[in-house]
Amino acid sequence: MFANTMVDNTVWTLRKAAKKNAAPIWSDIEERISGPRSNRSEVNLSKLAQVTKDNEVIFVPGKVLGTGNLGHKITVCAFSISENAAKKIIGVGGKLMTLEDLIKKYPDGKGVRIIG
Repeated sequence: MFANTMVDNTVWTLRKAAKKNAAPIWSDIEERISGPRSNRSEVNLSKLAQVTKDNEVIFVPGKVLGTGNLGHKITVCAFSISENAAKKIIGVGGKLMTLEDLIKKYPDGKGVRIIG
C-alpha cells in the first residue's frame, strides 16, 4: 500500500495543533483531509469571490482552482492550489499561507473559516 507522505504530514500537524491548542477546527480539517481523496473539495475562485469578504482568512480542505476572478483580498491556505489561482489571489493583494504558518498565526482557529 502506497502511503501519501504529504497527507500523513498534514494530518500529523493538524492533530498536534488540535491537541496543543484545544481547537476543534484543526480536528475538523484533519477529518476532511484524511478521508478518501474523492471527498476533498475543489473550489473555484468565482465561488470564493461569492462566499468571502475582504480580508477574510480561509482554509480549503482540497484544491483551489483558478476559474473566475476575485475582486477582494483574502488569505488562503489550501491542501492544494493551482498556479493560476495563486497568481490571481496574489494579483488582487491576497496572501497564500502554509498550514504551519496558519496554525502559528491562528492557534485557536478563531478568525479562520473552512470553505469547501
